Amino acid sequence: MATDFPVICLTGPTAAGKSATTLELAARWPVEIITMDSATIYRGMDIGTAKPTPAERALAPTHLLDIRDPAESYSAAEFQRDAAALIADIRGRGGLPLLCGGTLLYYKALREGLNDLPPADPAVRAEIDREARIHGWPALHRQLAQYDPATAARLAPNDSQRLQRAIEIHRISGRPMSSWLADARRGRDTGLDFVTISLEPSDRLALHARIAARYRQMLDQGLVEEVRALHSRPDLHTGLPSVRCVGYRQLWNYLDGRCGLDQAVEEAIAATRQLAKRQLTWLRSLPERHAVDCLAPDAAVRAVDIIAGYWPGP
Repeated sequence: MATDFPVICLTGPTAAGKSATTLELAARWPVEIITMDSATIYRGMDIGTAKPTPAERALAPTHLLDIRDPAESYSAAEFQRDAAALIADIRGRGGLPLLCGGTLLYYKALREGLNDLPPADPAVRAEIDREARIHGWPALHRQLAQYDPATAARLAPNDSQRLQRAIEIHRISGRPMSSWLADARRGRDTGLDFVTISLEPSDRLALHARIAARYRQMLDQGLVEEVRALHSRPDLHTGLPSVRCVGYRQLWNYLDGRCGLDQAVEEAIAATRQLAKRQLTWLRSLPERHAVDCLAPDAAVRAVDIIAGYWPGP
């Protein structure tokens, strides 16, 4: 019967309590979790990504964790392919697929499909990086806004990875990235139905406090030492998506001697808050989502009640 029900996605900004709510769902249904997170895919990056513990993973099969070395990359297209295959496999063995995470580009790719974007061009990327070193990413962001305002509006001025890709696509094809993505949305049917539960704060300042507390807890758990182990590897550098993960790149700067530890921590917390803001902006553009106050003491119960309307009880 699992094929008769939509795919449930539990999402929300960072520190919204997605992992705790997922455990409540796993206690009630035979779920298999498909992790929708661009940071937990990396091996050796456990503390700073708030990766589920082995005990938590034992409560439900969990997929797409630790599937890449930090020197490697993983694209939204690869997630789309892998997640779609996992959904079919999980349903085939009578399980219930549950997407969980906050990388909304991955969710967008799975929901809407992806057009065949121009392939990466190392020479073009090198030129963009050279310009960024000279002028800074905010200057390139302003340039992007002139020919692709829709893409610029959803990207932060220092989001180097996504800015680089958007600029690269325009230079290679002569078309803005937003045009390519609009083509992907038109007439594209993935064959999957989704129900989105979004954990969102009723008080953004309370979420900010939770973000700060969680990051400081990560430091107590040994986050600096975790980043130091990555920093010691000669094959890792700040141009890699893994190193650019929020909370990691700021400590990397500290280990490079570019700032003190206190400054790195404050910058990491500020960057995490900005990430949460972008996630909330994207989520609130989904009119069909079921919003649940992540600060409510019964948030997990509310999520269970919503899902019970689609999935029967055990």
